[in-house]
Amino acid sequence: MLHINALTYRIEGRTLLQDATAAIPAGHRVGLVGRNGTGKSTLLKIITGGLAPDAGSVSVPRNARIGQVAQEAPGGPEPIIDVVLAADTERTRLMAEADTATDPHRIAEIHTRLADIDAHSAPARAATILAGLGFPEAVQDRPCSSFSGGWRMRIALAAALFAAPDVLLLDEPTNYLDLEGTLWLQSYLRSYPYTVIIVSHDRDLLNAVPQSILHLDQGRLTLYAGNYDRFERTRAEEQARQLKMKKRQDDERRRIQSFVDRFRAKASKARQAQSRLKMLERMQPVTTVVETDVAPFHFPEPQRALNPPLIRFEDAAVGYEPGKPILRGLDLRIDPDDRIALLGSNGNGKSTFAKLIAGKLSVQSGAMRHHKRLEVGYFAQHQVDALNAGMTPYDYIRALMEEATEAQRRAKLGAFGFGERLADNRVETLSGGEKARLTLMLAAFKGPHILLLDEPTNHLDIDSRAALVRALNEYEGAVIMISHDRHLIEASADRLWLVADGTVKSFEGDLDDYTRLILGKARAERRQKEESSQGDGADSSQADSTISQIESTQPAMSAQDRRRAGAEARARVAPLKRRVERVEKRMAKIRREIEALDERLADPSLYETAPEDARAAAYEHGRLAKQLEDAEEEWLEASTELEAAHEEAVAS
Repeated sequence: MLHINALTYRIEGRTLLQDATAAIPAGHRVGLVGRNGTGKSTLLKIITGGLAPDAGSVSVPRNARIGQVAQEAPGGPEPIIDVVLAADTERTRLMAEADTATDPHRIAEIHTRLADIDAHSAPARAATILAGLGFPEAVQDRPCSSFSGGWRMRIALAAALFAAPDVLLLDEPTNYLDLEGTLWLQSYLRSYPYTVIIVSHDRDLLNAVPQSILHLDQGRLTLYAGNYDRFERTRAEEQARQLKMKKRQDDERRRIQSFVDRFRAKASKARQAQSRLKMLERMQPVTTVVETDVAPFHFPEPQRALNPPLIRFEDAAVGYEPGKPILRGLDLRIDPDDRIALLGSNGNGKSTFAKLIAGKLSVQSGAMRHHKRLEVGYFAQHQVDALNAGMTPYDYIRALMEEATEAQRRAKLGAFGFGERLADNRVETLSGGEKARLTLMLAAFKGPHILLLDEPTNHLDIDSRAALVRALNEYEGAVIMISHDRHLIEASADRLWLVADGTVKSFEGDLDDYTRLILGKARAERRQKEESSQGDGADSSQADSTISQIESTQPAMSAQDRRRAGAEARARVAPLKRRVERVEKRMAKIRREIEALDERLADPSLYETAPEDARAAAYEHGRLAKQLEDAEEEWLEASTELEAAHEEAVAS
């Protein structure tokens, strides 16, 4: 069992952990959740010994191995299969000793131990993990240095999984994976036999893998049984209970204080008053749950509507070298109201297709027809990393709004969650989520007709992802997204396009169908390995069992039905949003008129010099007050309907 005992940790005067305590049973799978910046990664570093707490301790069973993904991705000349195999340090050490040992007894001990740890099947197990994370056998002998940074992080993840430590710590493991890799990782972790602690904001992963959720909030740890959805329900019930208890206690405090105030001065009641004062002092206040508001996203609507289609591809081909197209035979169209998610393994051409839409690449043959005034807002993860470390969000917005006032610029920043505290902070001091917000704001600044998003949820916490879904559902332009976040796809996309076999085509099915397709391929590959390697049958059966578990947990409502429900909910969002805005403008106009009348009626001379005008102004004031009351009721009704439509769109 892993024990976290009264941990306290402070950094630069800020307390991240305060008397944090939890006990995690051996072999338990736990999701560690909390808002960005609460200290989740810090807690993992304390568990590994990378940081020393100010107070408290972490204890694990003696000789237990703690493993995590290496922070520095491997990049040397070694083949990636060798890098993964080397992660099992005991096997590597014994294999090396076996080549040099001369004592017969020691040689026997070495070979016995190698048999115990199943060393002979290690290359097959390492190859299976690499294949699951997107490295087919054909590339497993390539050197690490030949892969990009994101792929090297996958190699580091493969090494951590292959080492199979007693306590496996994973910090946002899906950030560098595509949807296919994420589905494979879910299946692998569900059958992992040892303790796993996962820091993640991927709702689907947190529902599929953990047996319990460890919540870090206000420096304290609380362990909840069940997956993330159950945690949310339980926490909401706790909040409701705490609010009810606090109200009851506040009412009791007011009643006691009222008695004290009334009878403190009366000699006959003085003793009772003093007794009740002591009751107030002993009464422990009920701690209410403090929820920090989630910063919003706001994507400005296209300034000028364009007739469909926005883009039409006619037998188009695109690539980076003449005569070597990555994608060919593209016959597609994109309309103003499209919400499209691109599926397909990394390396199949999703980013190439995105660059073609964004105008970063041109067709090599065929045609790509689009409006001359078409604006495309493009967000990609590399843009986040390319932000100028010395600039601030205000510097960026000032360059884009040269003629605007400071108030207008700060209003624009505030609409995207950059209030006074963050607007003037240098990029180098911003969190990953805040940098992603800034890049999204810059991509959508001109009110594009197409919003093109390549992995937009990396570094965003779960609440911020929900805010992103809401903003996308309100946005009236087209959306094309590449994401490993299944919840984002199901809540925001109406159509699925599959990028595979050198082309892009509509996928006739839903995400459940696609999941079964991917897991079915994984099962077929494992069975093929089983036929070619007699020793791997048990591992294959276990993998099949895990895949079947995942398939059996697919929701009863199909993803196609959810997308249809989400589309219908989003269709209700836009008119409701416009209705709310119209009512708000009318309310603002009425308030200005009332303020003008208030100022006029406050002049005493009006009643002396023009009493008829005063009576007329008073009558008009009453009429406007009634109009404002009616408008406020209409606003409340429309806002309630809008909120319900939002929730339905996010939940669908």
